[in-house]
Amino acid sequence: MNLTEMRSLVRTDLKDTIPATYRWTDDTLDRHLRRAVAEYSAAAPRQMKTAFVSVFGCMELDISSLADRTAVLGVEYPVDLKPRKFRPFTVWADRLTLENCPAPDGGDLAVYWGCLHTLDASSTTIPSQHHDLIATGAAAYAAIEWAAYAVNRVNSGSNAAADYLRWGRERMSVFRDELRRLSRRSEFRAGKFFRPVEDYSCPDDTHFWG
Repeated sequence: MNLTEMRSLVRTDLKDTIPATYRWTDDTLDRHLRRAVAEYSAAAPRQMKTAFVSVFGCMELDISSLADRTAVLGVEYPVDLKPRKFRPFTVWADRLTLENCPAPDGGDLAVYWGCLHTLDASSTTIPSQHHDLIATGAAAYAAIEWAAYAVNRVNSGSNAAADYLRWGRERMSVFRDELRRLSRRSEFRAGKFFRPVEDYSCPDDTHFWG
């Protein structure tokens, strides 16, 4: 799935598939797709793991290099222990601070984090089972925006504007409900996987990252 294919899904939902009579331009639909992807990423972010080298005796870590970050999920230090050791932490802006644990000794640590999904001309990081959800969100945004614009246009027809507004709101409700479900699921899995307890045995990777 790429941007062109995803845009086609949106046009299908909007019944706007005849190029000669397009109601929405490609640029407009791409903007709505970016918004839908951003909201989806907040609820179900792309799962990332980045290695850092700690500074001896320093409890703080600069995480400004984690581009398009939506959340920090866990901090493993030291790394590669069995069971793994996840540490409590706080984040303020681009500064991560380890809390209530021994100061690092200069060894490696790993930050597990979520970031924005990508959708471009070649591919997407959004799981295939959620492609229709992204299209639903983008179509809802497009319909609601067009209805708001058309309601004051003499030749657009108030019935058409009202129909698009009603349809857009219904689709938006579906989109937001599913995002809330995905968000609760992500929070539950992250809370279970990254629980910062010294004697906690971490479950197998497939329970969270699979």
